[in-house]
Amino acid sequence: MKIDEQTCLICNCENSMPLDDDKLAKALGSDIGPIHTQLCRSQLAAFEAAIAGGKQVLVACTQEAALFQEVAEEHGKSEHVSFVNIRENAGWSNEAKNASAKIAGLLEAAAFESQPARLKSIHSDGMCLVYGSGQQAYDLAKILSEKLSVTLLLCDDDNIILPQISDIPIYRGDIVKAEGTFGNFTVTVDNYAPLMPSSRDGLNFVMARNGASSNCSLIFDLSGNAPLFAIPLHRDGYECVDPGDPAKLLRTTIQLSDMVGEFEKPIYVDYNAETCAHSRSHQSGCSNCLDACPAGAISDAGDIIAIDNAICGGCGSCYSVCPTGSISYSYPASSDIIAKAQILLSRYLEAGGARPVLFIHEEGFGGDLIAAMARFGRGLPANLIPFPMHAPTTISHVEMTAMMASGAEQIIFLTDPKKSDELTALESQCLLTSEIMSGFGFGEEARTQIISEADPDIVESQIWSLQPRDKIDPSSFSAFGSKRDIARITFSKLLEQSPNAPEMIILSNAAPYGRVDIQTENCTLCMSCASACPTSAITDTPGEPKLRFVESACVQCGICVNACPENALSLEPRLNLNNSALQPITLHEEEPFDCISCGTPFATKSTIERIKDQLANKHVMFADEERSKIIEMCEHCRVEFQANSTNDPFSGGPRPRVRTTEDYLEAEKKGLSPDDFIIN
Repeated sequence: MKIDEQTCLICNCENSMPLDDDKLAKALGSDIGPIHTQLCRSQLAAFEAAIAGGKQVLVACTQEAALFQEVAEEHGKSEHVSFVNIRENAGWSNEAKNASAKIAGLLEAAAFESQPARLKSIHSDGMCLVYGSGQQAYDLAKILSEKLSVTLLLCDDDNIILPQISDIPIYRGDIVKAEGTFGNFTVTVDNYAPLMPSSRDGLNFVMARNGASSNCSLIFDLSGNAPLFAIPLHRDGYECVDPGDPAKLLRTTIQLSDMVGEFEKPIYVDYNAETCAHSRSHQSGCSNCLDACPAGAISDAGDIIAIDNAICGGCGSCYSVCPTGSISYSYPASSDIIAKAQILLSRYLEAGGARPVLFIHEEGFGGDLIAAMARFGRGLPANLIPFPMHAPTTISHVEMTAMMASGAEQIIFLTDPKKSDELTALESQCLLTSEIMSGFGFGEEARTQIISEADPDIVESQIWSLQPRDKIDPSSFSAFGSKRDIARITFSKLLEQSPNAPEMIILSNAAPYGRVDIQTENCTLCMSCASACPTSAITDTPGEPKLRFVESACVQCGICVNACPENALSLEPRLNLNNSALQPITLHEEEPFDCISCGTPFATKSTIERIKDQLANKHVMFADEERSKIIEMCEHCRVEFQANSTNDPFSGGPRPRVRTTEDYLEAEKKGLSPDDFIIN
């Protein structure tokens, strides 16, 4: 939906923002109506009138979204209202007077609707395991038991006073293993022992055993020990809280108390096994997604991979490093991410904005830091355009270069330092983007930067000290198709503006673009590489001893190299911008050898000559010239020749004649024993 198809309500928040309605109207290219000063209070009637008008209503305020939503529900219009933050993102800034272009971009982009992701249903029966020590663990378990079915597992039973009536099962033990996710956890416990009801002056446990196993839907871990999962932030239903943080303990207790019943979770990524370059015929290839996934949601399943959507937290690292696009991100899709950025950038530039820098951040974490800078610091520079996402780590070099081709001068990523384990993939994609942009001739300075910091003062200092980069004029294009298709379109747009118009950009190892080099003297044209290639970049030619290659389809997975029995292949990472990359070329070919019997070509001449040199007149099966002819025959003629041959090397000797009664009588006449009698 476009901005002019909605009713836009803008408020300067009691004149705390220097908004100019004429400038904004000009920037948006449409009438925005009057700018309000107290839309959420004395001018609330204007909102009520807007929702009664029948159009979708966009409110440029998020602080009072709950109030506006409540009023909309009273009028039966709750689905007709959306919100966008222009205050902390633009209006509360030292450069607020120059922020009209940014505000126009934010309003325009807010009207964009992404394709929703598919949902996965999860059932929680409310079985909650509280794992901790002391009176604190018992008290929190008691609170949770009012809404959940709670079991308390104590790793330390000191200083607990039980009430006269206790409806919480209490055990002693140490969790040594935990698996699963929200709604379906399995824990293994050592030193597992139930509480004796007769415990008087202290807690007494009996019949301790190791290896006890149990299932639950939720785990509240306040043991203070190492988390039960390597990356606890990515495990829905598992809450690991420092027992010394009372605010977080209370917040988690409230949150867990409502986690019973049916829930819907987005399916963040989709997987197409047909184009996956993980493996072919047990030949190892790409393992990028396995290496990048911080949650352990991806596992090796032979020639393909398996993704557990119940565990996946949607960081998108697997998508960002996938060279083929077999893994696609859906929250939102790559095409929607690029389309929204293009709307934001184009409106900003059309409204007179200059040197746009996209500030990609995680929705909650980044929003809070921006708010802190806006309230207590300088706010955001006028050219720094916030771009909230579920996970900034979703962005690959494809989206980065597409955003730059659309006018972004730089891209800054703000990430939560608590999620530093997720940054490996993003860092690699930033490096690849720098190589590509530098290769196009857009300067050697990096156009991407990752700020992994929770201190707003440090973040503010870094964003206000950004240095400009060489200008890139924006291109207009639509990002449709696969990941490789979008990359190809983007690179063609960058090439149009490139100052040196390169035909080739040399890339580092592990880049998803390049060619296959071949040592023709070692290649026997066995076609093992062609049969193993997952993207059909390498193909054979039926009826001809010829190996063909399409560079644009090569993802540098290395399966062909591993499949080659002659070690004749190697990878050369590069970005070929010439049209020849789209056309098949011949890597290696030889003169065919025709069957001497039927004339059908069935092998290469060099191969047949080599076999003849090694076997003809030297091996028992090819002991003479007549037998050596088999080497020069196709498989059908070879079988026919063998069947008609009187000198079959696989045939046995003549069968002996069956002895008869007359033979034994003859032996007796000659005075011989039957065993000594030789039948002629």
